[in-house]
Amino acid sequence: MLNIERALKQDRLLRALTGLNRKAFESLLESFAHTFEQTLHSKPRQRSVGAGRKARLRTSQYKLFYILFYFKCYPTFDLAGILFDIDRSQAHYWVHRLQPILEAALGEKKVLPERQINSVQGFIERFPGVERVIMDGTERPVQRPTDLEKQKLNYSGKKKRHTRKHLVAVNQNKKVLVLSQAREGKLHDKKFHDQDKLIGNIPVEIPIEVDSGFQGIQNQYENIRIPHKKPKGGELSEQQKLENRKLSQSRVVCENAFAGVKRYGVVSQIYRNHKYDFDDKLMLTATGLWNLYLIAA
Repeated sequence: MLNIERALKQDRLLRALTGLNRKAFESLLESFAHTFEQTLHSKPRQRSVGAGRKARLRTSQYKLFYILFYFKCYPTFDLAGILFDIDRSQAHYWVHRLQPILEAALGEKKVLPERQINSVQGFIERFPGVERVIMDGTERPVQRPTDLEKQKLNYSGKKKRHTRKHLVAVNQNKKVLVLSQAREGKLHDKKFHDQDKLIGNIPVEIPIEVDSGFQGIQNQYENIRIPHKKPKGGELSEQQKLENRKLSQSRVVCENAFAGVKRYGVVSQIYRNHKYDFDDKLMLTATGLWNLYLIAA
């Protein structure tokens, strides 16, 4: 069985196995334990306290470690069962039992990204101090669907594989502000935005930086910064090339944020779960963990 106590005592091991250092882990534990206790009292017990065989994940610390380990390493349920000395069915049960609790705890810490901004005032209140917003799409690989229509929808020509996609808005400090619902990998960034209206309520004085995949969005909003497009049969001027390089350098924080979120194997490895919309929940929770790490690390 995995020596959880040893991992909890060593910051380096804890970070390698959960993605959080000791400070971030402890800051999350209180909210996680409180949320878990609330779920226990939501329905009456069927057995007395202490009945049944002794639990392997006996404390809130162990439960938090388990779900974070799953997010970081994304083991199969067979492997998780061996490592934590539980049956594979219990490994499956605890992942789906604890993920909503972890998500709720991150919500209590106010580190989860918004799914959509409903008003300019709402953005200002929720995200004070934002100087600029960087928007981009990110994809994660999925198993090849057996259904032909789903194969076509989820095949990404960019990645040359089947994927699921999110649009993400990030601030200048690499914090994920807004995360769209998961969509099919075939969907183009500009069309994705037009359907979800991810940045429609960002104040006009805050510049929004995008790449050429959003070509045409500059006609919809005043505060868009987008690379100059090379004219057909022509060349960009030296000034335009310089401006494109500066914008690319400015937008790199978005790629850094994606790299931080994708330290969690559950959103970077090929998606194996079968529960409907669970991939979207995993991505939402992983971005919350990344935002927490930025604050607490």
